[in-house]
Amino acid sequence: MKENILDVLMYLFENYMNDEIEFDTDEESLRTELEQAGFNKVEISKAFLWLEGLAGLQDGTEQLAFSAESIRLYTAEEIEKLDLDSRGFLMFLEQTGVLDHNTREMVIDRVMALESEEIDLEQLKWVVLMVLFNQPGREAAYAWMEDLVFEEMPGILH
Repeated sequence: MKENILDVLMYLFENYMNDEIEFDTDEESLRTELEQAGFNKVEISKAFLWLEGLAGLQDGTEQLAFSAESIRLYTAEEIEKLDLDSRGFLMFLEQTGVLDHNTREMVIDRVMALESEEIDLEQLKWVVLMVLFNQPGREAAYAWMEDLVFEEMPGILH
């Protein structure tokens, strides 16, 4: 049985968040399908809460004031969850314009909302992709991340 929130989110993203698929399925139908796919009810509920948290960030994101010279300092909890490679990758994404300060903070918030003790680089890429999805003005960044995630995928995740 699959028991990881990120697995549930990745399944939903692969199967429903595609531009070619009309997303008109109600939540109860999705829950039923996820259960049939082998996910347990607790993880499904947590995944929906995670998505609600993301939607809240996307709808009401405060525009934080950052200077171009500002540096992101990570808390001890963030350092525990995001290893050096992951933090370096976030910096790379910011330096190349894939993430801005606000989307970086959204990614960090959503990573911290996952219950995993540590997030590896591949999992982080998925979180970045999910944050950039439907983010106004970030379509090119989303397309770049989508190519990165799906080109490196060894196979379909189901």
